[in-house]
Amino acid sequence: MAYTMMQTPRGTEDFLPRDAERKRWVEETLRGLFWRWGYREIITPTMEFYDAVRAGDTTGLADNLYRFFEREGDILALRPDMTTPIARVVATRLQDSAKPLRLCYHANVFRYAEPQAGRRREFYQSGVELVGSGSHLADAEVIALTVESLKAVGLQGFRVDIGHVDYYDGILESSGLPPEERRSLRLALLKKDYVALEELTAACSLSRDDRELLLELPGLRGGREILAKAMERAANPISQGAIANLTAIYDALDAYGLTDWIQVDLGMIKDIEYYTGMVLEAYTADMGFTIGTGGRYDHLIQQFGYQCPATGFALGIERIMLALSRQHGWTAAPNVRVLCMGLAQQPQLAWDTAEQLRAKGFPVELDVSGSGEDEAVAYAAAQGFHWVVDPLTHHRARVWTQGGGWREQELSELTAALEGENGSG
Repeated sequence: MAYTMMQTPRGTEDFLPRDAERKRWVEETLRGLFWRWGYREIITPTMEFYDAVRAGDTTGLADNLYRFFEREGDILALRPDMTTPIARVVATRLQDSAKPLRLCYHANVFRYAEPQAGRRREFYQSGVELVGSGSHLADAEVIALTVESLKAVGLQGFRVDIGHVDYYDGILESSGLPPEERRSLRLALLKKDYVALEELTAACSLSRDDRELLLELPGLRGGREILAKAMERAANPISQGAIANLTAIYDALDAYGLTDWIQVDLGMIKDIEYYTGMVLEAYTADMGFTIGTGGRYDHLIQQFGYQCPATGFALGIERIMLALSRQHGWTAAPNVRVLCMGLAQQPQLAWDTAEQLRAKGFPVELDVSGSGEDEAVAYAAAQGFHWVVDPLTHHRARVWTQGGGWREQELSELTAALEGENGSG
């Protein structure tokens, strides 16, 4: 019992100050970007009614829900994603709002899954939902914003894969396979179990062309040439329509100058079943799992009684943090911290100096221990402070910097130096 009390539940973690600061920096960077693109933040409850989260059993998440009874007897669940709660809000409270709606969020979500690298039971997401437009241009905006988001936080070597669920679904729709065989094929593709895929296609009553195309799906990856090849191979109108839609999306991204970060992947199969069109996944070379996911979901909001098309994406905050750490990419986060001495000897002067620096936007700690220079410097070094300030007057101070020792300096010169260091990261 005592040991359990000292631990966090499986699949959860504490964010110590440094990681908490980094997490907030990523979220604030994304929040600012989303705002500049016209997305307004929405906040929903951490818990929802179980039936609402299930959304008619179309999400594929029902088996991974944290469920519990409230005292009144209703079954509640912790939200497993943010798309479903936002779909509920759109259907129940925003029907009469002008469309399209651009909504964004920064939230924790919960899924009961076996914890492993990059997968936790409580994790954090930032994302957007573009609601009320069925245009390929809405999908292109969502993909473009995914790219710009990963650029904004400083990730290197990333790509965004895009596919379309109707390309795969069109093959199976024309095949007449029973649901059990369809599920088995889908699971094999989802798990990238190509041996099982080959065995299943051989055992299914598929035409030769459909069998060959299913086996080719994992290899249909690349640029514009893949779209042309996939259109040639498509033998049914559903798959052909998917490629036509994806080509229009790709053309828009090409016009935006973003195709260097885009890869077409027609073998992409999602583990959440509410997607109806374009789908996306984001990766970096440093990670063996996605750092972002999303796509079009035109029927999910209808589960709450209001037909409305929508598209969006979600980014995994902890996964972005892990990728940045592996790439040593944290230099973009402002990190200049100041320790201000003299509170015990000259409280008003120390207070005024700290407030002056804080007004410039710098994080400043006042030395409440009344320690001497050596102790203050040791503390500053241990805590990662860049500057120690011992004010002499309201305009001048003794200043210590890492690697620079002590010197006297005008406060105006100090704030200019701090601003330069803060701006350069």
